[in-house]
Amino acid sequence: MNLSDFRRLAETRRSVRAYKPDPVPEPLLRDILDTARLAPSACNKQPWRFVVLRDPAAIRRLAPAYSRDWFLSAPVAIAVCVSPAEGWVRPYDARSYAFVDGAIAMDHLTLAAAAAGLGTCWIAAFEPEAARAALSLPDGWEIVALTPLGYPAPDPSPRPRSRKPLSDVLAHP
Repeated sequence: MNLSDFRRLAETRRSVRAYKPDPVPEPLLRDILDTARLAPSACNKQPWRFVVLRDPAAIRRLAPAYSRDWFLSAPVAIAVCVSPAEGWVRPYDARSYAFVDGAIAMDHLTLAAAAAGLGTCWIAAFEPEAARAALSLPDGWEIVALTPLGYPAPDPSPRPRSRKPLSDVLAHP
C-alpha cells in the first residue's frame, strides 16, 4: 500500500449507522482484531483488551449504555478496553497513556474494518457504568470506546463528512 492508497482509505472511511444482518466471517473478524493488536503503544505496554460480542442478546445488554437501534442490531459489537495500571506512565506528571494506546488500537480497528469493506462507528457517548455492567468488566479496566461492526446497509440519512482544512489544525508556536 502506498500513501495514496492509505489516504483514499482515510478519506472514504465513514461512521456507519446502518448494518446488514449478514454475519461477519470469523477469519475476517480475527484479521481485523489482529490488525488492531498491532497498534503502537507507549513503551510497547499494549494495555488493551478487545471485548467482542456476536450474540444478539449480549449486544442488546448494552442498551442501557447506548440504546441506538442501529448499534444494537449490528452483527458484532466491540469494546476497546484498557487497564490504566498496565499502561506506561509518564514520570513527569504520572499520567497513564493507556487511554491513548486504546484509542490508537481503536483507530487501527476502524481502518482495518474499512479496508475489508466493513463499517464501524466510534462511540464514546455511552454510559460507562452501564457498559461496564453489561460487559462484566473486572475492576481496573475501563472502556475507551464501543463500535458496532458489520456490512454497511444503505443509510437513509447519511451525514455529511467535513474536516477542517490543514491550515486550521497546524499549530504555530
